[in-house]
Amino acid sequence: MKPTTIAEYIAAAPKEAQKKLREMHKCIRAAAPGAEEGLKWSMPSYSYKRILVCFAAYKSHIGFYPTPSAIQAFKKELSAYKNATGSVQFPLNQPLPLDLVRRMTELRVGESREKDEKWRT
Repeated sequence: MKPTTIAEYIAAAPKEAQKKLREMHKCIRAAAPGAEEGLKWSMPSYSYKRILVCFAAYKSHIGFYPTPSAIQAFKKELSAYKNATGSVQFPLNQPLPLDLVRRMTELRVGESREKDEKWRT
């Protein structure tokens, strides 16, 4: 059965990834209080009016998708990880950089609030 919640997604993930997925979930929830949680593109996602960040488990890494603006803003710190325009891979055999995940999520929260405020005026 296909997961329909973040908890189900984590429970269905490979055992070796579950602890890191729970850490990501806790970190993102703390950095984006009140964000709507769900699954988008079959990945845990967090949003206000727009998607803030998503993540997913893979065979050897956790994929984190904070959008291109966050990847660009933290380019230097992300140079230690395989990354692309809107994503970064955190290897399962290394500790998660939770402080970096938190700061990237907070950047997305700020961008979302700023852009969504402009729509209302």
